[in-house]
Amino acid sequence: MAGTDISGLTRLKAFEDIIGYHFNDRKLLRHALTHSSFANEKRLNKLDNNERLEFLGDAVLELVSSEYIFRNNSKMPEGDMTKLRARLVCEQMLAQCAINIRMGDFILLGKGEAATGGRERHSILSDALEAVIGAIYLDGGFTNAKEFISEFILSDVENKQLFFDSKTILQEIVQSNYKGQLSYELIKEEGPDHNKNFTVVALIDNTELGVGVGRTKKAAEQAAAYQSILKMRGRKK
Repeated sequence: MAGTDISGLTRLKAFEDIIGYHFNDRKLLRHALTHSSFANEKRLNKLDNNERLEFLGDAVLELVSSEYIFRNNSKMPEGDMTKLRARLVCEQMLAQCAINIRMGDFILLGKGEAATGGRERHSILSDALEAVIGAIYLDGGFTNAKEFISEFILSDVENKQLFFDSKTILQEIVQSNYKGQLSYELIKEEGPDHNKNFTVVALIDNTELGVGVGRTKKAAEQAAAYQSILKMRGRKK
């Protein structure tokens, strides 16, 4: 499906089935999935990309996530709530949520952008996710947008926090329970410069803890730390 034109009704319906929301006006959905590179390539109006919907969706997401944090952390001070919200709605987190619903398969991209890994690029995925939130808000109101955010972004918050704090948490575990030194070793690098994948192993001295893969070395280290923590806790991803 990736790399193909999704302008047809069938493909829009396929995405609706994934997210569990069916638009009254599917033009809004198509607009939300239209990247600026596609609009430019097709010589569309400069406002026919998803950037304005992204602006709206970002505001809706901030409100819903703020309410969620406020209601579920009754003793958390304002500063900590702000930090938590920033982690929950950061580009990397939103991109992963977008990956979970296969959004990269459905985004309308210009040929050049698609050819250089645009369907996996975190900035494009996170922006499109916010644009879809904005489109749902316009099409079905705040309640439907909130339901989408709750299901696809604010679910499993504890595990998401664990992932994004994984390097710090793993360092604390190692310092408290082991005598060895924690380190990360790059064991594989593959793909063209514009679309690389890095594989990193987390080690205590020469003992392997966990392996992670990412689009950057930093992301791979984070994934390796996360897998190490899950292994230590006897959990599976």
